[in-house]
Amino acid sequence: MESFRYFLEFAYNGSGFHGWQMQPNAHTVQEQMQHALSMILGNPVMLTGAGRTDTGVHARCFFAHFDSGEWMDVTALALLVARLNRFLPSSIAIYNAYSVKPDIHARFSALSRTYRYYISRKKDPFSVDFSWNYTAKLDVDSMKIAAETLLEYKDFTCFTKSHTQTLTNDCLIYESNFMEEGSMLIYHVKANRFLRNMVRAIVGTMIEVGKGTIDSARLRGIIEKGTRSDAGMSVPACGLFLEDIEYPPDIRLLP
Repeated sequence: MESFRYFLEFAYNGSGFHGWQMQPNAHTVQEQMQHALSMILGNPVMLTGAGRTDTGVHARCFFAHFDSGEWMDVTALALLVARLNRFLPSSIAIYNAYSVKPDIHARFSALSRTYRYYISRKKDPFSVDFSWNYTAKLDVDSMKIAAETLLEYKDFTCFTKSHTQTLTNDCLIYESNFMEEGSMLIYHVKANRFLRNMVRAIVGTMIEVGKGTIDSARLRGIIEKGTRSDAGMSVPACGLFLEDIEYPPDIRLLP
């Protein structure tokens, strides 16, 4: 039986979810979307996501693929998007659906992912669910220099949880910097892949740099030694956003 592969592009507010990936006795984005998609299409559908986000982490841009024995043209896919948005809660927004080549995989075909972590430097009731409020004094210039140091390394064992099932802790970081927008301090990082808890551990370590407890020499030592307990704490999930996922330009099938 012929099968067709489709991509969904969407965003979600992770505050009410235990992350993307389906797990027993937990409310997840994958579970919510699979249920909606299966109801609409009239048969069980398995969604494969571009990765996993932890409990409370948000995604401005996320992709998942599913297979179907039914061909859907542009009109049918636009209708699917509209029906999914009516079915799903306001915390999930479907932006697009399109057919892709059968060998394209939402996770393994991705070229890069971009995360941003938002730190609110003043008390702000309108950003409380989407940033970490941290008002103590920080040496932001030192944090900016430290962030660029990561570009020189590829083994980031010190920034991931112990005893994970990953085969390698090597990542290629393409961009790593801090930006300031008003009272918001934003850490921006782009890489080919990320380890579990990696971005939140990096930010926690950069906070220690900003406080003056970790200098550039010690930061290099932490990375090179590769021991998680030497690095900084894992900052709260509420400030972390998956901002973008990049794929090859030719993944779509023409209508």
